[in-house]
Amino acid sequence: MRRPRPWSKGRSALLYQGRARKMVLALKHGDRAEIARPAAKWLAQAASDIRARDTLIAPVPLHWSRLVKRRYNQSALLAQALAAEIDMALCPDLLLRGRRTVSLDGKTQAQRFDVLQGAIQANPKRRHRMSGRSVLLVDDVMTSGATLAASAEACLAGGAREVCVLTLARVAKEA
Repeated sequence: MRRPRPWSKGRSALLYQGRARKMVLALKHGDRAEIARPAAKWLAQAASDIRARDTLIAPVPLHWSRLVKRRYNQSALLAQALAAEIDMALCPDLLLRGRRTVSLDGKTQAQRFDVLQGAIQANPKRRHRMSGRSVLLVDDVMTSGATLAASAEACLAGGAREVCVLTLARVAKEA
């Protein structure tokens, strides 16, 4: 936590290890979209103390070229299932990834933040949905927090009152 986070609260349902890691990878790269519905129950439980009544749920965006290749945004599937599970508002295209970025695999924390600098923006057609509201950003995994930070900064620049983050899993640093 050497770098200040632009979000106010964050939670993860699982640690990114063992079976949880396999499940996340199956959702992300293995065409296992059906994992999103049961995962939403874990996400709902993890987020129980960080969501306000007027919270707007939004996924971390994929660039269109990665979306075409993968055929779906795993974060959007999780956000959609969560919104249905807890009966809250969802805006799947609240944010846009305007620039294609290289894969973050193997990058250091500093490199991840550099790669994502300016890559994510508020969708101009959806800014009114977040104006003055709390936004709950949903992603599959938090490693360094760079993607969530870029997304949270875009929400705050777009007029969100507060941003909280929720991930299915997070990478834990070795002690």
